[in-house]
Amino acid sequence: MKLRFTKMHGQGNDFVMLNAVSRPLPEGWLTPARIQRLADRHFGVGCDQLLVVEPSQRAGIDFRYRIYNADGGEVEQCGNGSRCFARFVLDEGLTTKTEIRVETVSGVIEPRLEANGEVTVNMGAPRFVPADIPFQADMHDREYSLELKGGPRIIGAVSMGNPHAVQVVADVDAAPVHEEGREIELHPRFPRRVNAGFMQVVDRHHIRLRVWERGAGETLACGTGASAAVVTGIQWGLLDSPVTVTTRGGDLSIAWAGEGSPVLMSGAATTVYHGEIEID
Repeated sequence: MKLRFTKMHGQGNDFVMLNAVSRPLPEGWLTPARIQRLADRHFGVGCDQLLVVEPSQRAGIDFRYRIYNADGGEVEQCGNGSRCFARFVLDEGLTTKTEIRVETVSGVIEPRLEANGEVTVNMGAPRFVPADIPFQADMHDREYSLELKGGPRIIGAVSMGNPHAVQVVADVDAAPVHEEGREIELHPRFPRRVNAGFMQVVDRHHIRLRVWERGAGETLACGTGASAAVVTGIQWGLLDSPVTVTTRGGDLSIAWAGEGSPVLMSGAATTVYHGEIEID
């Protein structure tokens, strides 16, 4: 099957975009093996995530948005991907709106294209109850001790539509992202695995961040990871909104007014190229 796609990125977090509104995929065609082939940087297109745009069946919702990690597993949410999604549907002529409502596995998000070309996404309110993350804990707390091979780590556990474990480090460049990232991702206290964030506080409005994403490894940026890190930093009294999040792929702006309020994420969404690939 010849597949048309668009390659995009948000701060280096890169995506293969499929328009399944104009070009629906055959039922059951999108298997983990085919997703892995598309995501492969040597034998496919190469990406951190595959994003599929589908029509929504719900009133008042513009599109349905499906997200697959490079390992072929479907996940609930992707912050950088949601910005690229908004840019993509406008560029593809699927909508003329600059503000849309999009259905995801974890709920409805609302991306908005700004006059400066950046995209702001209402990511919804973060969730902290352990069962909602999900995370195994006797009760909700703002910080937890997580046992690792190298000793305990103090983390914040939060869901931004997908699970995150955030810890503060003195220097993100020296942080054991690859050594501990996968261990945290697969930790038994996170039954659906977890994204592991390593946050360095620069000042009260600026952090540096690296994220090990479940099913993808370390990415150059992670929008939900940036949101989770800022939320954790504000809850721990280390940060004040808004916060600039510097990732290895560029900067994001995160604003959060406190518990019960939505997280607003702003940043660029860049189209790299359009192409076709033959996938058996």
